[in-house]
Amino acid sequence: MDFQQKPAIFFGIYTSNCFNPRNVAVRCAVLLRVAGNGGFSLPPAPYSEQDIDVTGNIDFKHEIALRKNLVQVALGHRKADVLLRVGRVLDTATATWIDDAEIVMSQGRIAFVGPKGSFTGQAVRTFDRSTLLAVPGLGEVHKHIESSHITPEYEAALVLPRGNTWTCEASHELSNVLPEQTMDFWLKAREAGSPLKIFPLPGSAVPPTGWEHGARLDGNDQTGFMSNPMTAGLDEVMDWPALTRSENPGHDRLWSMIEATMAARGVVEGHGAGLRDLPGINAFAAAGLASDHEAWTAQEAWDKLRHGLFVQLRVHTMDDIIKGLLERGLRDWSQVAVTTDDRSATDTLRLGGADYNVRCAINAGLAPEIAVQLATINPARHMRLTPWVGSISPGRYADIVLLDDLDSFSISQVWADGQQVSDGLDYLPDPVSVEWPDWAYDTINIGRLLTADDFAIPAHPDRQTMQAPVLRPFHWSDEVPVYTLPVQDGVVQRDAQKNITKFSIIDRFSGQGAVTKMFWLGCGPKDPDTALCCSMAHDKHNIWCVGSSDQAMALAVNQLAQMGGGWVLVHRGQVTARVRYEIAGLMTARRAEENDAEMRALYAAAKEVEWMYEPSFHPRWQPGFPERLAIATLTCAPWRWNLVAKSDHAPEGLIHVVTGETRPVVF
Repeated sequence: MDFQQKPAIFFGIYTSNCFNPRNVAVRCAVLLRVAGNGGFSLPPAPYSEQDIDVTGNIDFKHEIALRKNLVQVALGHRKADVLLRVGRVLDTATATWIDDAEIVMSQGRIAFVGPKGSFTGQAVRTFDRSTLLAVPGLGEVHKHIESSHITPEYEAALVLPRGNTWTCEASHELSNVLPEQTMDFWLKAREAGSPLKIFPLPGSAVPPTGWEHGARLDGNDQTGFMSNPMTAGLDEVMDWPALTRSENPGHDRLWSMIEATMAARGVVEGHGAGLRDLPGINAFAAAGLASDHEAWTAQEAWDKLRHGLFVQLRVHTMDDIIKGLLERGLRDWSQVAVTTDDRSATDTLRLGGADYNVRCAINAGLAPEIAVQLATINPARHMRLTPWVGSISPGRYADIVLLDDLDSFSISQVWADGQQVSDGLDYLPDPVSVEWPDWAYDTINIGRLLTADDFAIPAHPDRQTMQAPVLRPFHWSDEVPVYTLPVQDGVVQRDAQKNITKFSIIDRFSGQGAVTKMFWLGCGPKDPDTALCCSMAHDKHNIWCVGSSDQAMALAVNQLAQMGGGWVLVHRGQVTARVRYEIAGLMTARRAEENDAEMRALYAAAKEVEWMYEPSFHPRWQPGFPERLAIATLTCAPWRWNLVAKSDHAPEGLIHVVTGETRPVVF
């Protein structure tokens, strides 16, 4: 059959059937035989249809059968599915180029790479992209897909056109909500045929500190997780005080997870925020924590590199750090990667995904070849995934980013699993259909409707004023300022003149209707009867709510619970905006553009509100809509005092997360 003469017939077969959730190559071969193709058929395959699952997750029985076939294709003994001709191929192992090259693919993997004409076999279909440059599919070494706020099938549609074909999912967000379903959740979209490969790292921060209750994972759980070949290791170990203090209630649990990960030769990811002293850096590396993505300065990154840590650079510090490392004479960049960490779908639509990280690295002064290494082979080596990703090499997934300009990292097309999946920013296939089970939806369990009384802070009898410790966002001090607040009708009141409002955490897991509350500085609405709440509250992901009246706070939280999670804004007693995160209270099973439209409506409604503001230590705390309150509930280093869901240890929720010391919210 001459495919050049009959492109429409073959392309219809190829696109509608080869992008099938299972057994892609086998089904294509069968369709070709029955399509009236002039007698063409592939030679017998050394596997059965049951043995091959091209777009599924890694399974070693299928993997070996697939690789046996790749050997025969590479030797020219069996026809390949695709031969792709490109102008140049970047070899990420050496940061050099192969000019006028061809890439041969079979069953969604690469079988052969070499100069034009070096492949001795035949291919069912040839594509000429000789005007374009080929680099490997980009990988996310540390990303919380939950922070995109869309489920994995829609994440694929968002990030694949932006070059991201594989992601190491840092799963303490989801794991705090659905600990028992962690692996099921992250593997489900790929099982349904999604081209995005997700390598989960189940959460170590479950719970984030030993002082918090609820979901819990330990070494026994991690042993089970590590039995799955898709599991790359253990998500960022964040509770540094628990590792270093044997009396800490999280000490044994965390070390058991590290032990289980090391026993399976997985990677233990770290989180070294605020850790800059040499004794601390040495101890961090000695604990077996292999990486850090929290370096803020070039000197900190340099010190961590020189002590064996793999440094993952985020865009808000990347420019300064790359320039500083270049000034210090760094020659070997193999221990450095670029990472997204947290980026919403709205920001990805505006800025980009992993491609944006690469562009930032190039703009900071790195050669494009090195910048690409930081998003391909370096993270693949670190995560021990080089047999599958990180390079355009035989045996790896046929995931290829085709560029029309290298210096600007302009993407023309992306191929995944041996097929073109994007043209510019257009995602070509429909997102796969995933039927999320009830456990993914039913995660908001407050137990009852809340009332204004649940948010009231009673005063001591016969008091006209009360003393209150007052936090502000990103409060990283051991000292907490104390303010005198008025009492009215036996209830301690806010003080808008001093920028003091009320902040609360609502336990959304136990069904006990538990609400902790205290006073915060410079973070909420000044307008009366106004409140903002969200079910995304890193890292425990209880509900947080800030408001100028108890009635508005109760209304906002009840509305959020009714829709299964997300954001709710109440302004002057009326609900003015909602954003729905019906999956785990963290994501929505809709396209990125739909989520973005709701977020933009929330931003527009928020502009009608007058918001309090006080500068905070963290440079990214800005005036206006306090979106970053979702991050301000963290309990990892360098946080000290914070508000958590009430427990036997902290009945009022105000706790020093390093020492476990508690305080009353008023006295």
